[in-house]
Amino acid sequence: MTKESIALVIPAWNEEDALQHLLPEIPAELVQWIVVVDNNSTDETARVARMAGAVVVREEQRGYGRTCWRGFQTARELGADVVVFMDGDGSDNPVDLPAMVAPILAGEADFVIGSRIGAHSERGAVPPQARLGNWLISRLVSGMYGAGVHDIGSFRAMRVEMLERLQMQEMTFGWPVEMLVKAARAHYRIVEISLHYRHRSHGQSKVAGTVIGSMRAAYAMLSTMARYARTKDLKYV
Repeated sequence: MTKESIALVIPAWNEEDALQHLLPEIPAELVQWIVVVDNNSTDETARVARMAGAVVVREEQRGYGRTCWRGFQTARELGADVVVFMDGDGSDNPVDLPAMVAPILAGEADFVIGSRIGAHSERGAVPPQARLGNWLISRLVSGMYGAGVHDIGSFRAMRVEMLERLQMQEMTFGWPVEMLVKAARAHYRIVEISLHYRHRSHGQSKVAGTVIGSMRAAYAMLSTMARYARTKDLKYV
């Protein structure tokens, strides 16, 4: 059987310190390409990633979804079969990578999403404001679309061809919600994995680390969900 290739996409904005610790933890025997998308960083993010052997691409325009999309395009160009998205701050633990891709490689899932609020996560790793916002949004998405998820996290995996069919449009922090909503409406098999989520290794989160950042992310997610709730067409599948 031909081994399927996996590209790990890491969006990063000023994460040189975190990447120095995170990149060596990634299992080389599992991931064929590590794609670090430098979202116009002002530090040494790109240099650190290249020294660790990552494929580095730069996205000048800020935006979480835009950065993920740039990484996906690169993964597709490299010829990856499966793409995995993981944050670059060290909070997503590479020890979970095998569990994240296993259901897809086994043909048991189309979309795997990691939950940061399970028993394996470090206590306090998800700030209260982020936990509340994600609880609300995940409940709404699950109730409306039957997704059966408990968290809207960044650690997720999908086959390249299936993500391409979703025709992603949201270039802000609404990207994770758009992916989940479209996958649920397209009747993709969605599996949630409990993560060994941990406190970020360096610095402060640009989103969950502040109330304002969390509110902005929550607004982007809620507005994205509301927009798709009003749209019944499934032209993207």
